[in-house]
Amino acid sequence: MVTSNLKYSLKTSTKDFRISETLPQQNDQPVINGIEKESVDYSKATFTKRHFSILTGTFLLLIGAAYSFYIFHPEFQEINLSRRNTLWGIVLLVITSFLLIFRLGFLAYIARLFFKYKPVDSVSDSELPSCTVIVPAYNEGKLVYSTLQSLVASKYPSEKLQLIAIDDGSKDDTWDWMQKAKEELGDRISIFQQPKNQGKRHALYRGFNIGTGDVFVTVDSDSIVEKDTLRNLVSPFVTNKNCGAVAGNVRVLNNEKAIIPRMLNVSFVFSFEFIRSAQSVLGSVLCTPGALAAYRRNAVMNCLPEWINQTFMGKPTDIGEDRAMTNMILKQGFHVLFQRNAYVLTNIPEKFSSLHKMFTRWERSNVRENLMMSKFAFKTFRTGSKSGPRILLLNQWMSMLTAYPAILIMFVLLVMHPVLFITSALLSILIFSSLPAFFYAKKYNIAEALWIYSYSIFYTFGLFWITPYAMATASRRGWLTRELPQKI
Repeated sequence: MVTSNLKYSLKTSTKDFRISETLPQQNDQPVINGIEKESVDYSKATFTKRHFSILTGTFLLLIGAAYSFYIFHPEFQEINLSRRNTLWGIVLLVITSFLLIFRLGFLAYIARLFFKYKPVDSVSDSELPSCTVIVPAYNEGKLVYSTLQSLVASKYPSEKLQLIAIDDGSKDDTWDWMQKAKEELGDRISIFQQPKNQGKRHALYRGFNIGTGDVFVTVDSDSIVEKDTLRNLVSPFVTNKNCGAVAGNVRVLNNEKAIIPRMLNVSFVFSFEFIRSAQSVLGSVLCTPGALAAYRRNAVMNCLPEWINQTFMGKPTDIGEDRAMTNMILKQGFHVLFQRNAYVLTNIPEKFSSLHKMFTRWERSNVRENLMMSKFAFKTFRTGSKSGPRILLLNQWMSMLTAYPAILIMFVLLVMHPVLFITSALLSILIFSSLPAFFYAKKYNIAEALWIYSYSIFYTFGLFWITPYAMATASRRGWLTRELPQKI
């Protein structure tokens, strides 16, 4: 028998997050993706020569931009003064000043909320609700096996925990790995297979209908949970009767494997632990992530027919099931919270081609659900203050409405004043990326925090087109990132 040791670690200054599982393989079972031993340690992330080269190049660019701005300041000032003498120049100045003030004001508002946030501590075993965990899988291979192992290892009363895994018509060996998990774990899990690929939403729908728990938890099939994750995730349902859904804290699992996941790890921490913490204080987390989310049973059942039959521009919706469910639960008047102490490690794309497809899918969902949220956010959809979720929605709309003007201005400046544009863009990255960098450095690791600067340059010049493209193609369907490579 061949033994494959998979160790997943996330160590912070305040706690040690570690999951270790020994996953046996039969001699006749092929090693998936050529991996027999895999180790991920967030506390001791290694730096190769390539990493040092990228970070060195990043800061040479940023420092060079700052120096260039100083050297060419008189010329830049002259351009700005001449622009103010024209009507369009004045209009542009007013608009950009307003947007800057709005962004800074919104950031200050979010920061104020962040400092009010506290995660809910886990309740006792006797208080924990019955829980159904649903794991939809499609072309996930061995990863689904690891996901199920980590869930079974959870410190959650087994008599209160129902684990359901659903293969959505995979074309690879996902079903074989699910059967292997079933053989080893026995009655701890139930596995089902869709007759054909119908999409993640339909797999979840089947799970919701099968599940018997008072709380539903959805976990992506490429994700690993901490042993305390489930109990921490569902505790707010016990302490807060208005809680309808809870978002988990998503971190990057494969950050050691490629540059893109390494950069995105810092961005994920800021997005979840800063942004969603603030949204949680308002009871209005805008999206419960597919990687880890929990829902009150009656909240799901109230909107399940609408959710499964959702359409956009006359077409069935097969993306954005997490944001759609969040919207429909908010619409019922429930609060949606974030649990910082409910960790999940998940795989993200390692190549640009997969990354931009994932971001495009997310942004298309964002466009659709912002429209849906606008239909109820300015009505009396729940008791108490409603200004918070409305401000969050307005910020979403501000990003969408400025996408096309920003692209136009960018190309105009790039043609007419290339040095001014590039210098200003890099200097802005240096300034505005310092907040997430400081946030990550203070909570976790100073060296790793530097990757946010590289990511900001990467996104600004390589992925700037995602939002306007997603807006123009919002009605298109398709998951984009789950198909197997085509054989030639």
